[in-house]
Formats: sequence, structure tokens, C-alpha cells
Amino acid sequence: MKSSDIRKKYLEFFQKRGHKIIPSSSLVPENDPTTLFTGSGMQPMIPYLLGEPHPEGKRIVDSQVAFRSQDIEEVGDNRHDTLFEMLGNWSLGDYFKKEQLSWYFEFLTKELNLDPSKIYVSVFIGDEKNKLPKDIESAKIWKELFSKKGIEAKDFEFGSMEDAAKMGMKDVRIFYYDALKNWWSRVGEPENMPAGEPGGPDSEVFYDFGLEHDPKYGKYCHPNCDCSRFVEIGNSVFMQYIKQSDGSFKELPHKNVDFGGGLERTLMAVNNEPDMFKNDLHFPIIEKLIKDTGNEYGKDAKATSAFRIVADHLKAATFLIKNGVTPSNKQQGYVLRRLLRRSAVKLSDYDLDFVDTLANLSGVVIDIYQGTDYFGKDDNENIKKVIIDELEKFEKTIKHGLKEIEKIEKITGKVAFYFYQTFGFPLEITAEVAKEKGQEINFKEFEEEYKLHQELSRTTSAGTFKGGLADAKEQTTKLHTANHLMQAALRQILGEHVRQHGSNITAERLRYDFSHDQKLSDAEIKKVENLVNEQIKKDLKVWFDIEDRDQAIKDGALTNVGESYPDKAKVYKIGTLPSHPDESTISESLFSKELCGGPHVEHTGVIGKFKILKQESLGAGLKRIYATIDKI
Repeated sequence: MKSSDIRKKYLEFFQKRGHKIIPSSSLVPENDPTTLFTGSGMQPMIPYLLGEPHPEGKRIVDSQVAFRSQDIEEVGDNRHDTLFEMLGNWSLGDYFKKEQLSWYFEFLTKELNLDPSKIYVSVFIGDEKNKLPKDIESAKIWKELFSKKGIEAKDFEFGSMEDAAKMGMKDVRIFYYDALKNWWSRVGEPENMPAGEPGGPDSEVFYDFGLEHDPKYGKYCHPNCDCSRFVEIGNSVFMQYIKQSDGSFKELPHKNVDFGGGLERTLMAVNNEPDMFKNDLHFPIIEKLIKDTGNEYGKDAKATSAFRIVADHLKAATFLIKNGVTPSNKQQGYVLRRLLRRSAVKLSDYDLDFVDTLANLSGVVIDIYQGTDYFGKDDNENIKKVIIDELEKFEKTIKHGLKEIEKIEKITGKVAFYFYQTFGFPLEITAEVAKEKGQEINFKEFEEEYKLHQELSRTTSAGTFKGGLADAKEQTTKLHTANHLMQAALRQILGEHVRQHGSNITAERLRYDFSHDQKLSDAEIKKVENLVNEQIKKDLKVWFDIEDRDQAIKDGALTNVGESYPDKAKVYKIGTLPSHPDESTISESLFSKELCGGPHVEHTGVIGKFKILKQESLGAGLKRIYATIDKI
């Protein structure tokens, strides 16, 4: 079965059960300063899981492209990747555990024809300290579902991963794990949750490949073991509690379901193939590498790992560039640069031009996703140009790095990490140079430096949802509304060719990329600032209506270039409403009208004075503006 078949079957399965299909959101969150990337299907849904009504109703389904930079160093084995698709369905105060678990089991066993005897599940064991009960309800539902397939599903309380590794399978199908594995909130375990934070137990589904257990991962195997026998293919989160100010937990009046299942891992299970890279989402890239290098996949461990890394990283880079990211030394751009340079280093051992090889692989990635709306017909050349420009610079860097490392008398673990971080040299390359010098690297010292860096990267990537964000959220919301005002002002002053190609908003400033050929003159900048500040001074009303997407666009609502929108979308408007308006007078009284998910201020008077900080040229008819507002 192909990945496209699974994606189609999943969306149609839940559509038949009253779910509305929504498009994949951007990989770069537009108005969330707490995280660099969209790392899950749940992330764009957070406002609706917290109570905001969704424009499409209470039952939602999608396939969301996601990226996790914290997994970069894990790539190289048979199951880790950074770029993946997350199949997701949500109940926003509608159905709950019975429907969710039953439907997902039906999808796996009937639509995908998975053998139910190879399916194992986990549930929440409870938390006595926080007086959170054991999830007996989910376990009971699973028992009934397996029983209908003629399978006696025994359960057992394992608790921690460590305890499970000591006890083994015990002829069990339903595994009770602690909060570390089977509790979900945005900040993790119950004790980490601030007051007002929702969370709940989850139930994971695993597929058993039947592989022999590797004891280096523990004495015995269990579903959460990392030995490759099992792979998690889906997780249903039941958001049914909210933490109180006294530390206790109270049941939510409207409970939500948040399900996420990796398309790539589901494909592994359907094809009973424990190597994720032997599927139609990765292997076409590897086939090209086999042809270009003359090496075989699966025989030589070094080449196999290198091919997996390049296949994942190049695919991720292609998607990031499509989503407006360009290589740089900061934030998303730094991650993209790291992906491309790590791929180049992995190919430096082979007799080929790694610049051309990697640039051409982007076309293979685009071909893989034919039939989706992830890429357009003109994307290939644009993406190739970004890759070539970056890697041509790195050709000089890698040569310089090798020269620099030759000058160092003693290559310590810290030195190795410096070259890893600065020049993108993997540890094995630096270790080879050290060996030629008759030295051995202190790997423990390297690992200590690496773990410190990894923890910082994870914090940056995952973001934080703990306290202290109230002011930042208020300021970013003001800047988001200022972004709409600025776009409207630019269109009035420069022309209606101006459209947003990307933006990034933090608590300190907004960054806006737009279509325009010429650099703005000082006079034009002043006109834009004055026009925006006039609208702020007028204290215009800001509101949204839920409208048909196509009709809203036809009526003049702006969209961001390259962004997808659901059939029913929020249309944010800034202006004044006459007491008895008709359609024409409403249109005439609006200063700004855009399809947008929000959030925004309720009236412009709270924004503060607007000022453009600087402008940059991005080439190819694109300009970038940085702007800010005074804090009130």
C-alpha cells in the first residue's frame, strides 16, 4: 500500500463520520514566538483545544506536515526522521473515548487490514500524588475491541519504562504506564502543569514486527522499548482535566480528543517493514543516492546511515525552503543550514559533486509528493537555487575546516564539538583526523558538550508554555494587528501588487516579507508609518467573521502567498461599522480585510506607536521589513 492511499483512506474515513478536512498549516508558525516550527498536528489546533470555536465545527481531520529539529541527531537508524506527516483527528467537546478508540481500531483493522494480533496498546496507570485515576475506561474499551477479534487482551500495571524492561511482556496486550509515557499536557507531567492548564491521559497504539529483542535496551522487551520490535503508530489524547490554583485537578465540562498518528510509521506497519526508509516517501531519494555513489543500501552500515540522513535532511530542507525559510545563523535559518551542511558532509566521502547531487534531490522530493498541494510547479527551480547558493559557500567552509583542524595539536572532546557545531563536522570525521595524528578523542567530554547543546536546542525547538508569557502574548498580538495595518498601508502607497510572502512576530518586533521590486524611499517609509499610526489613533474596531473561503477572496480578502486555508475561514476586518450598513458601505469602511487565524486586539487604539526599523532585499522581487511598536 502506498502512502497516498493511507492518507486518502484516513481523511475519507473520518470525513464519513462527520469530520471536516482542513489543510496542513505552515511549518513556520506565523504568530507563535514560543516555537520555531510546527512540530505536531496538535500545535495549530491549540486555540480550539483551549475553547475557541473552530470555524469548521467540532469534528476536524487533517494530515499535517511537521518538523522536529530536536531529532536531527537521532536520524540514521531505521525509524527516526525529522520531517513527517501527522494524521490527526479532533473532537472539540463532541465524542470521547468510546468513539475514538473504536474508530481508530476499525481504521487499522478494516481499512488498512492490519493483523489485530500484532497490535498492542498502552493506557494511563493513574497518579496517586495528584489524585488522578487509572484509565480503566480506555482499557475496558480496548478489551471489548480485541475480544470481537477473538483476542483475549490481558492488562498489567507496569508503571515506569524501567520496571517494564525488568518484567517483560507477560502475555499482556494492554500496558499500564505512568505519566511519563501516558499523560499529555503542553508542559508534560501533571506536577509541571500551571493552574488553568488542560491535560489528560492518552492511549498509544503499537505495531509488533516480531523482531528479536536487543538486550542492550533492557533485559526484556515491551511496547515502549527502543529495540525496534515495536513502533508506535498512533496516540489518542483525552483532554478531560484542568489544573486548579490549589494544585488539584477538576474534570472539564467539555472534553476534547486529540489524535495523532505518523503517516510514515503507519506505512511501516501496513507493509510490515521495520525500516522506515524503505517506503515511497524516502526510498526514491535513496535510489538516486545509490545510483550517484555506486554504493548499496542495507549492506554497508556507514553508507546506509549516510543515505538515511541525506534522505531525511534533504526532504526536510525542501519543505522548509518551500515554507519561506532561508539559510542563516539564526532560528529557522540556522536549522536549515545545519540540515544542508550535515548532508553535504555525509556525501563528502564519495566521488561526486555534493552541491549538484543535493540540489537535484529536491526535485525527487517534489515528485514524491505529486498529487498533494504541498508544492507548486515553479517550486523546484526556486528551491534548487537556495540549496546551490548555500552549499557553494559550504564547499569553501568544509575545506577551510579541514585545514583548521590540521593546525590543532591536541584534539579534545571540546575541540571536536567546536568543529561539529561551527563547521558541521560529524564526530566520526574529527575522530578520523585525530586518529591520523595518533590521538584519541575524549568522547565523554564531547557528549557532555553535546548534551548541553541538545538540551538548549530542545528548549528552543519545543518552546515553553509555562508562566511569564502573558506580556509576550499581549505584545505579539498587538504586533500581529499592526502587521495587517502595515500591509494595507503598503498596498495603498506602493500598489496592490504588494502581498505577504511570510512573516515572523516576536514580542519585540514584526518581520514582514512582501512582493515589491524597489527599495522603499525614506518618504515612502514615512507615509506608511503615518498611515498606520492614523488608523491606530482612530481606534478602529477589529473583528472576524466566519466566511466561505472562495467567496471571501472574491470579495477582496487578502491571503498569504503559499498558504492554505480551510473551506470555512476566519476573515479579520479592521475598520468602522455604520449603524445600518449594506455590503458596499461595509467594504468602503474597512481599512484591512484578510483571511487569518488570529489572534488580534479588539480595537487599534491599544497598539501603540508604529515604527519601521529597517528594510532588506530578499532578491527575486521580494523585500523584507522589520517594524515595532511602543509598549503601552
